[in-house]
Amino acid sequence: MIGHRARSRAHRCAGPEGSPRSAAPLLLLLTVVKGLVDAFSYLVLGHVFVANMTGNVIFAGFAIAGALGFSLTATAVALAAFASGAFLGGRLIHRAGPHRGRILHRALVVETVLVADAFLLAEVSGAPAGAGSRYALIALLGLGLGVQNAAGRALAVPDLTTTVLTLTITGPAADSRLAGSPGAKAGRRLLSAAAMFLGGLAGALVVLHVQPALPLLIGTVLLATGSGAAWWFTRSTAPWTQPVGAVLPATG
Repeated sequence: MIGHRARSRAHRCAGPEGSPRSAAPLLLLLTVVKGLVDAFSYLVLGHVFVANMTGNVIFAGFAIAGALGFSLTATAVALAAFASGAFLGGRLIHRAGPHRGRILHRALVVETVLVADAFLLAEVSGAPAGAGSRYALIALLGLGLGVQNAAGRALAVPDLTTTVLTLTITGPAADSRLAGSPGAKAGRRLLSAAAMFLGGLAGALVVLHVQPALPLLIGTVLLATGSGAAWWFTRSTAPWTQPVGAVLPATG
């Protein structure tokens, strides 16, 4: 108990590099990328998400019911690709060891490669993409976002899951003083929601008014930048880079 308290106190008293806040900018960047990529997948590849699996499960129900514009095959490919990406992310996490800086860097590198490949394929196939290219794009992007989500779980920075906002949005309201709670720490939660909104807005604007594949290029540039920044964390011995006691699954 004393050791646990000492570690907790050291974690709270650590400077900027020693705080989970050190990883927050990169996780917000990943949240923006999520918005960009889902804007592309929904608007260009049909009614399918590559990051928001809750939406895909609902879309699968719509497709089975016969609703127009929804494809059971596309949602199944997205779900399978995301699960495979999460599995790949899990393997990367275990190979990286308990150091969370290395986990973040390796996940960013892999996701950068996958999103870049998707951009190149989208450019070659043009719009609208044929069935084969469409499913390949869904698979590449689903893999990348699955890796991202697995890394987000391993990092376990509070209120920054990069892909799931249901609980993030619930928190400030349910934990507010008006609801009878001591008060919510809403800043990081609101930043996460704003990052996803801005990513989705920017993605939709460039798809509709500039060039359909451009969100993937922007996402690739952001991820490559984040990969370079995360490299510095791989050598860090700051407390936040050490493993956490438990990782809670994201729900939404």
